[in-house]
Amino acid sequence: MTRVVADSYLHIGRASDIENPHDRTIYRLLEIFPGCFTLVVFLLAFLFSWLFPVGISIFIIVFIVYWFVRLIYFSFHLQYSYRQMRRNEKIDWVKELEKLSPAWKDIFHLILIPTYREPLDVLRGTLLSLKNAHYPKERMIVVLGIEERAGPEGRMVASLLQKEFENCFFRFHVAFHPANIAGEIAGKASNETWAVKEVKKEIIDALSIPYDRILVTSLDADTIVYPEYFGRLTHVFLTTPDPLHCSFQPVPLFLNNIMEVPAISRVFSFNSTFWHMMNQSRPEKLITFSSHAMNFQALVDVGFKQTNVVSDDSRIFWQCYLYYNGNYQTIPLYYPISMDANVAPRFLDTLKNIYKQQRRWAYGVADVPYFLFGFLKNKRISLSKKISPGWEVFFGFWSWATASILILFLGWLPLVLGGQEFAQSLLSYNLPRLATGILRVGIVGLIGSVYLSILLFPINVKQFGMPRIVFFVLQWLLLPFVMIFSSIPAIEAQIRLMFGKYLGFWSTPKFRKLLEV
Repeated sequence: MTRVVADSYLHIGRASDIENPHDRTIYRLLEIFPGCFTLVVFLLAFLFSWLFPVGISIFIIVFIVYWFVRLIYFSFHLQYSYRQMRRNEKIDWVKELEKLSPAWKDIFHLILIPTYREPLDVLRGTLLSLKNAHYPKERMIVVLGIEERAGPEGRMVASLLQKEFENCFFRFHVAFHPANIAGEIAGKASNETWAVKEVKKEIIDALSIPYDRILVTSLDADTIVYPEYFGRLTHVFLTTPDPLHCSFQPVPLFLNNIMEVPAISRVFSFNSTFWHMMNQSRPEKLITFSSHAMNFQALVDVGFKQTNVVSDDSRIFWQCYLYYNGNYQTIPLYYPISMDANVAPRFLDTLKNIYKQQRRWAYGVADVPYFLFGFLKNKRISLSKKISPGWEVFFGFWSWATASILILFLGWLPLVLGGQEFAQSLLSYNLPRLATGILRVGIVGLIGSVYLSILLFPINVKQFGMPRIVFFVLQWLLLPFVMIFSSIPAIEAQIRLMFGKYLGFWSTPKFRKLLEV
């Protein structure tokens, strides 16, 4: 395995990558920290319920009230983001660009689509959405990254798509990412990095296109781009102060095949959509996720995406944040793109795929040791710029693993473990009633989720039938199960990192019955 020196911390994937023994030990301890903290919290919950039932009961009440208030806070941000998104969908952004300097026509869009065995129709849908976008195609360079591991089938798909789309854009380039490159994790980042280096040499440098006039959009293979996406992205880029030090994040909607998936998959998909939509109105806490955009100059400055990590979409943000000494941020676009909800031909396979997808997303916790180590190395980042985003990300992953379990189960532990004296106390009598009462009020928030899900995906009674629509509403009763189910892969991801059982990249299989999206 290739090792790096301490000064090259921007490209560390795991502790074993580091050459210096002292730095390697520090990084390894930072990898242990998130999982250890989570397990200690669970252990203390049991011990305190046994030894200090009164104290833990008060903590439980405060903890549940805190999350209840936090959910109200989230709901306001969610509603605001939704309204902004719908407003932006109605605007002709090319017309808005015409009101700016003619320099907008100098902007090129480099669109990267890495793929590994995605069906032809899924990839074709993505490319058709680019072809139909309301933006000058002579300013779009589309790159399809094919894995050599996909074999003859991958080459056949590439050939068919190239034949159909090669004359639709300024350039349509197909790159073949070789298998088994030393030091790489086979996945999206390694595919993208290979493709973008190839395009840099053969197109960008050959045509002397200025790096700072190129916007790079990284798309998942199933992404459907809405018509005004590139106009909106270009407008935000040109009207943002210091745009070279920014990434740009659309709202990921998991709606392409939403009515083809089981109820549990729909609830997971809407939850993910709501979370990322809500974060649009909290830009100081926004980290890049899945499909996103950035300036090509920044990508070159940091040495491109790391090829030795799983969660490359968030890692590229931290690479830039450390490289630019904290002078980097993610700008919300308040504009949607759409991807597939998780589904497989069989229900059990769907559950397995949901679990693996959640685990892969939760493995973004590997960013925690990365940026903490970077904060130790980079003294030019102010303390406030280290604490604020660092705490938000760490707390987010910790909450993902623990909050649902603590809220739903911790209230009963003192009653079981607290002993006879506590069992006869007034607090023991009122604790479950108070906790249950707060949770019941919180469940009213389900109505908001149902309402917003219907707004996002208007249901056609003639197409789907009334019984299915009723079931579409009742599916939200699965939310408590979804919350617990989601915690388990998050815990596994942290424990894997803790014990050095590092996760490889897993590509979510794509399955659609309906090809029109």
